[in-house]
Amino acid sequence: MGKVFFDSGISLDGYLAGDNPGPKNPLGDHGPTIHNWMYQQKAFWQHLNMEGGKEDSADGEVIRSTIARTGAYVMGKRMFDEGEANWPEDLFKADVFVLTHEKRQPWAQKGSTTFYFINDGIESALQKAKVSAKGKDIRLQGGANMIQQYLNAGLVDEFVIHVAPVIIGSGIRLFDHIDRNQFTTEIMETSMSPLVTHIRYKLRNKD
Repeated sequence: MGKVFFDSGISLDGYLAGDNPGPKNPLGDHGPTIHNWMYQQKAFWQHLNMEGGKEDSADGEVIRSTIARTGAYVMGKRMFDEGEANWPEDLFKADVFVLTHEKRQPWAQKGSTTFYFINDGIESALQKAKVSAKGKDIRLQGGANMIQQYLNAGLVDEFVIHVAPVIIGSGIRLFDHIDRNQFTTEIMETSMSPLVTHIRYKLRNKD
């Protein structure tokens, strides 16, 4: 059975996105600077089926390994709304289960990405994603509120944080509203480059 994980970039002061995020301002004010390390990598642009990137370094291998391990995605509605207007066709190349109160038929894109809109909670979305993933891992794609719900429910096995050496100052924090009595964390692996520090954590739920 695959693991449930999230893989998120944050600023040095703990923000996942800046103020005023939305379809016309993806990741909010100053939020894209968190991901400067990705934009330098050819692997990032190859996944978008676009030309770009100046490097093909160990940071690029981090991107490739994350894509390769993922068999399905779970996503919050706010992130979907922000991305729907901006993402290229078939970005995820797997099924994406969107948590929402909106009733909507599945959206099958050209290629292998289909968005399913789930109205009956986080556990239902996760179970559907596990079936779709066929033994591969399930990535909790975000945003912060959705990840927090899964953490507080004890449904996350591990996570990777990419800490960028930038200060956003305000916005949306990844680890707000967390029940600190729900789990403990253990560092499994670290690596770094001038633009980012990658830290992989294992979670252990408390009895």
